[in-house]
Amino acid sequence: MSLVAGSYERFIWGFKLKTLKHSTETLTLSPIFSFPSHLSPIKCVAVAGTVAASGGSDDTIKIYDLSTSSEIGSLNDPTATVTSLCLFAPPSLSSFPRNLFSAYEDGHVSFYDADPFVHLKTLKIHKRGVNDMCVHPSGKLALTVGRDSCLAMVNLVRGRRSFYCRMGKEASVVKYDCGGDKFFMGMDEKVSVHEAEDAKLIVELESNKKVLCIAPGMNGLLYTGGEDKNLTAWDTVSGKVAYCIEDAHSARLKGIVVLSKIDGTSDEEPFLVASASSDGIIRVWDVRMANKSKPTPLAEANTKSRLTCLAGSSIKSLKRKEQQQEEEKPVEGL
Repeated sequence: MSLVAGSYERFIWGFKLKTLKHSTETLTLSPIFSFPSHLSPIKCVAVAGTVAASGGSDDTIKIYDLSTSSEIGSLNDPTATVTSLCLFAPPSLSSFPRNLFSAYEDGHVSFYDADPFVHLKTLKIHKRGVNDMCVHPSGKLALTVGRDSCLAMVNLVRGRRSFYCRMGKEASVVKYDCGGDKFFMGMDEKVSVHEAEDAKLIVELESNKKVLCIAPGMNGLLYTGGEDKNLTAWDTVSGKVAYCIEDAHSARLKGIVVLSKIDGTSDEEPFLVASASSDGIIRVWDVRMANKSKPTPLAEANTKSRLTCLAGSSIKSLKRKEQQQEEEKPVEGL
């Protein structure tokens, strides 16, 4: 299980989340790499299986191989600052992603083939910069929100914009839920929940301060973080707070990743959630302890830098799934 974070100081940080051999309840974040990969601040990161990508205000995308803890190349096609990255890997395939999608500050979105990394197409989606982008679990559609206060849908199969509408406010973040039936948009202190089919508003989640990052969980949960320094889990059906870890960090949260169990042997709801803050600290929480007065993180790492983004992947679980699929193949002659 890996976590990758970017920082304002141009550094990319990679960590492996491991269990200690003599204790199944204790975790540790072991550093696997750290170096100044960009010429200016890193704005976004993405992880899928053994591949990670980072985008910066130097108009460059960097690609990393997590299995060897090394940078494997750069993409110089971006037309402006890279504001969002998405790596798409179908669950049925190997741990290597199929496509990379990137969004820029000038309103463009680019498509890449990920094996090898080849630029396919660049489209103008927004009149102003793209704030965030997310890809549907099917890999056929993407949603973008921009500084022009608009929401757009991109047909990734045909390579064109299929929907575009103006909203009342500028959204800073957009995400699909785990099944792709709903999507979420963060606008200042509010997060709106919408039906994916027709964008119908289901419910609005009211936070005390500006929401900077969101991450969908299982069973209708949505995790949010931002200026209030809290890690909050919302029930997206009722619109109420399910539980909250108050003062999860000493500064605003800039990234949240929902992680599955380390060994990947259980089908239970994931209980590990990682958070990153501009205070430079990455923490991993057992959200079952959220109802305690002062829950303590299971693991943490201090990068001593101003973190701007966080992404993660459960590589071990992917390898296990591949092994199970190989064992389930029919034997010839039977």
